[in-house]
Amino acid sequence: MTNSYKELLKQREALEQAIATARAQELAEAIGKARELVAEFGLTVQDVFPAGRSAAKSAGKSSAGGKVAPKYRDPATGQTWTGRGKAPKWIDGKERAQYLIA
Repeated sequence: MTNSYKELLKQREALEQAIATARAQELAEAIGKARELVAEFGLTVQDVFPAGRSAAKSAGKSSAGGKVAPKYRDPATGQTWTGRGKAPKWIDGKERAQYLIA
């Protein structure tokens, strides 16, 4: 038997509601377990979510691939460039000091 388009849409809606309910229940259980562990071991936010470069290095992670702040800005257009990779046309071959962002 083939279901009609409308029947399939109703089934999808019911399934999406069931998924949302199951996710909410499992999320609540996971949060409860996490809170129990935090209380049991006296963990702090810093213990669980270390921040900064030293934490990334101590965890064995590299900072490569992170976003870099722009170093140069074209005053005419407002475009920026980090100073990495191929230089954009608006700065290519020009004295870069005049475009430095203070």
